[in-house]
Amino acid sequence: MILFVALLTLSVVPFVLSAPQPTPDPIHVPLLRRNPHNVEDLPKALAALKAKYRLGSSATKRAGNSASIPVTDEQNDSSYSGQVTLGTPPQTFQVILDTGSSDLWVVTTSCTSCTSDETPFDASKSSSYKASNSQLTINYGSGSVKGTVAEDTVSCGGFTIPNQEFLAATTVVDNLLAPGVSGIMGLGFQPLSSLQVSPFWQTLYSANMLSEPLFGFYLERWDTSSTVVTEAPGGSFTLGGTNTSLYTGNIEYIDMPNGSTPSYWLQQVSTFTIQGKTLQISSSQGLAAIDTGTTLIGAPTSAASEIWSAVPGAEALTGQYAGMYAFPCTTTVTASISFGGTNWPISSDDMNLGEVGTNSAGTPMCIGGVFDIGSTVGTGSGVPAWIVGDTFLKNVYTVFRANPASVGFATLASGLNSTPSGSSSTSPASITGTNGVPLPSPTTSSGLSSHQRLSAFLAAFVTLLVGYILAL
Repeated sequence: MILFVALLTLSVVPFVLSAPQPTPDPIHVPLLRRNPHNVEDLPKALAALKAKYRLGSSATKRAGNSASIPVTDEQNDSSYSGQVTLGTPPQTFQVILDTGSSDLWVVTTSCTSCTSDETPFDASKSSSYKASNSQLTINYGSGSVKGTVAEDTVSCGGFTIPNQEFLAATTVVDNLLAPGVSGIMGLGFQPLSSLQVSPFWQTLYSANMLSEPLFGFYLERWDTSSTVVTEAPGGSFTLGGTNTSLYTGNIEYIDMPNGSTPSYWLQQVSTFTIQGKTLQISSSQGLAAIDTGTTLIGAPTSAASEIWSAVPGAEALTGQYAGMYAFPCTTTVTASISFGGTNWPISSDDMNLGEVGTNSAGTPMCIGGVFDIGSTVGTGSGVPAWIVGDTFLKNVYTVFRANPASVGFATLASGLNSTPSGSSSTSPASITGTNGVPLPSPTTSSGLSSHQRLSAFLAAFVTLLVGYILAL
């Protein structure tokens, strides 16, 4: 579900990736995107997401500058990753940047189930590595991650924490990570942490190392590309500030709902508009987690049904696609969402995941970007009923602010997230930061059919859902 022709705009973004000390200005971290899993894994992904939000609850507590980090777009907007280093001397890894979880974990050379596509952390080569006697298993609806609770020096965008706790993974279930991705960096609040520790960003904030108590995301779009882009520049993650070149106008901040304790980054969905019909969302069914680690938008059963009933010819899917909806591919779906303020548009490109087959009348049908997350997921205090992921977040500049706890959205700067060229003979330009470090150029596979596009887009959803379950 990822990126676009505005890649050249990012060439002016300063990237400070290796400086020993961060500068007073924000550091922009480029993001990346990677390979998909099979579409057949989607049912397990949906089950995993439901399991996480039904069971996720607060965990027991355990410990100014800014930076902009490049983001990698994984497999046509399937997930977004950024670069971190671990150990002394530093070892470099791509990790999914996930606001729906709060733990850091990476695969290690001791991992018995990992593949050669996953760059492992070698603890024996780090003089600052400290392993504990504690083993931890993080359970998912579709598997688990197991490893040793450890400490080491962790850096991201020039910021460094010398004794950051993380999970050194020794067992990882198949398909939890896309090739080239070595783990997850959770960007939620500490109560979500299975490790029961302060996440990297919150440690920086508590130590007054950030210029501002916030971080911002711009996620590029590639889901309209006619080729499978296995890895491409995916936007920017700004830690401790915002990147004013990526948005226009003011950032509209809305505080987290009254009575909610910071865990997930929560907002209240007030309306959802589709094909010109505005649906009013009740407060009891509107609590939403804003999650960079989820590909789509998950809505409660009643809301999902009402949303798709407004699209002529749309129908609920069954079997392995249960929970998803399809609509005639010739239909342009227009949608927008509001959290009590601005009504933010969602591109029709993001509402269409690609062709899934034909209906009984032989009409080609495409899967929609909003799925049914179930009617029981939103029960309990602080458990969201909606999961608002990259289907929406690619359309705005998003800011996560710790104090006061709130989420802000702004209109993207002119030219950003335009529909990229679909020609397999062309690929987006590579970008080089001001420090001379080139960002990865897109790797593509030509001849992408509608079914392949759907596989690339939906199946990689499995990877994104991983982050949500880390709250268990």
